Amino acid sequence: MDADGPVHNRRDTLKLAVGAPLILAAERMLGGTARALNNDHRGFDADTVTALEEATAFFTKADASKGGGLYRAAIVAHLAEVARRIQDGVPASLKTRVFSATADLAALAGWVSHDAGGRYGAAQRYWSYGVYAAGEAGQPDRGMEIVTRMSHQMIYLGRPQDVLGLLGVAATKAQMSATRALVASQTGRVHAALGDERQADTYLGAADELPAHGLGDDVPEWVGYFDAAEHAGARAVSARDLTGIGPPCRAASPHFEDALHLRKSGFDHVKVMDRVGLAAALFNEGEPERAAAAAHQALDDAARVDSTLVASRLNTLLDAARPYETATVDDVRTRAKDLAAARPTTIAA
Repeated sequence: MDADGPVHNRRDTLKLAVGAPLILAAERMLGGTARALNNDHRGFDADTVTALEEATAFFTKADASKGGGLYRAAIVAHLAEVARRIQDGVPASLKTRVFSATADLAALAGWVSHDAGGRYGAAQRYWSYGVYAAGEAGQPDRGMEIVTRMSHQMIYLGRPQDVLGLLGVAATKAQMSATRALVASQTGRVHAALGDERQADTYLGAADELPAHGLGDDVPEWVGYFDAAEHAGARAVSARDLTGIGPPCRAASPHFEDALHLRKSGFDHVKVMDRVGLAAALFNEGEPERAAAAAHQALDDAARVDSTLVASRLNTLLDAARPYETATVDDVRTRAKDLAAARPTTIAA
């Protein structure tokens, strides 16, 4: 069986929806109605659903720790099997659990396909399936969170207007305060990338209050990663992008330091992104010695993570280090170039 199975047609893997078709598709997905389901018991029983939940939790933890590249094929194959079983039938008593776990698995399949393989069209299709599954599980805000993952992809591909379109759709439909804060934080980050300081401050400020005071004990696990650390990371990237745009001069390094300090254990993958970002920020802020020390620690950590997004941030580090011609910085440059070369940013699907 094709590992990408019934979730999407493999011949369409390279077809990535962008622009108006992408935004219209997001609106349609998030506003969709539940499909008629086969309630046969052939697809799942209680033990099968428990196994699905446990496997998804394992894969999610692995990606958060070391990146999902090693597991991508297994995650995608697992999702294909789940989709096949859904076609066979989902007992009404297990529907919420089945589709909740499927939404988690599809969100992860999309993320690792984007991050560890550069399979952008495939990632988009897995995310679309995840939005569908979230709707069937009765978790519409879960679909909004998956749309923010789609927006991350558009940021990476240099399509900020598409990002704003996706986030605009999510903002109008999000109901939970945690989801609204996540969307606001991401929107502020995009406005910073566009150089719109006023709008960036407005949206980032709107997202400040909830992470600062905690989101409570009833926040679902799928959005629980959005905490003060994650928001600090968004502020860090925003400050980096706004450097040199109007007074006062914005320093990104304190925000990266805040994010690193606040990150919970087990999130080594995103910590690597923070460390590389901190080193680049220090170079930009005219502190090459501190930057080189931070860079070496970041590179030690990055070598243990399978992520093309880390490779992309390494290129940002190289750009920031360009003005400095010292033996220490040259060593950083050599290590960063070697590691970036070993982590290609795209791969044929």
